[in-house]
Amino acid sequence: MATFEKEKHVRYFVSNLRMLPTPYTETETNRITLGFFCLAALDLMGELETALSEQDRLDWIEWIYAQQVLPTAEEPGTKSMSLEYNVANAGFMHPLDLNKARCGFRGSSFSGIPFDPNATHTEHIPYDSAHIANTYTALINLLLLGDDLSRVNREAIVESIRHLQQKDGSIIPAEGSLEKDARFLFCACAVSYMLNDWSGLDLDLSLQYAKRLQTYEGTFGQAPDNEAHGGSTFCGVGALTLMGKQEEGILRKEKMIRWCLNQQTTGFAGRPNKDADTCYCFWIGAALEMLGAFDMVNHSNCREFLLSCQTKIGGFAKAPGNLPDVMHSYMGVAALSLMKEPGIGPIVASINAPLTAMERLRNTRFHQEPTTSP
Repeated sequence: MATFEKEKHVRYFVSNLRMLPTPYTETETNRITLGFFCLAALDLMGELETALSEQDRLDWIEWIYAQQVLPTAEEPGTKSMSLEYNVANAGFMHPLDLNKARCGFRGSSFSGIPFDPNATHTEHIPYDSAHIANTYTALINLLLLGDDLSRVNREAIVESIRHLQQKDGSIIPAEGSLEKDARFLFCACAVSYMLNDWSGLDLDLSLQYAKRLQTYEGTFGQAPDNEAHGGSTFCGVGALTLMGKQEEGILRKEKMIRWCLNQQTTGFAGRPNKDADTCYCFWIGAALEMLGAFDMVNHSNCREFLLSCQTKIGGFAKAPGNLPDVMHSYMGVAALSLMKEPGIGPIVASINAPLTAMERLRNTRFHQEPTTSP
């Protein structure tokens, strides 16, 4: 009978934290998120504090803060002030702060900004913008590493989210982006939840958008009128759960549960007639957990599939016989956490973060204050 090879996985994640293999070069702009996969997996396995020295953890914290995009601190009337065209909203932004829609965390130091983890302002540079997904993972990373979020500029991030939300309720990930789908709605909700400030989101618009994402199949597509998808289902259910609007936002709950359960063969596939894939064991498993139906999953078959995706060098592949990558490796550990695998700690399904991070969140300054609503 296959077993969870914890020691191999710990070595795999630590190795990737220290140096990523060459194929990850094209993902450099999302290095904070790649770090999340490694840090969160190590935390779930109870090995983060032993696998990384205190200095390593402090260095990670400083590097993450150095990726925070902050307001410019420019005042109206200065020479560098100018109107900037916003593609997504098809209009000119007010010239109070050129970084107003850009605040949050960029994915890495690709823009060449000087390293300054204690900065209070960021120079406006073309294309240097935060990305909502990297803001989401950056906040969780800081919590995992034991930081208290004291240097996070909550007001700037909330203001940025306000600019990222479109008239139809959708969220674009960064200023000027033409993308808008379920992933970024979830990220915006997760960030608002962690900052304990929902004033950047129009919750009614967000709710209506989430309803439009639901298909005739009963679950969520990536965008309105798209086919049902396992990852989008997690994002949709997660967003509604974090907003506290699951009951009114899910249109056909039983049909959604049935669709999710029907994606299981051994593991779970992301769409009908596709092969099982490690990541969907978490995406769909977590959706079912939030829907109160995870007990209907065939845990034995799912566990057997996941363990067959372990590789000789540690980590999980998307399917047996493939090479591992940090995303699928984290998802394998997270899915086993849902099934309470011995040696793996609990995960909070609605926000896709280890329970330890969410417990630390309660002690941050943001959660010592009343929740800010729209």
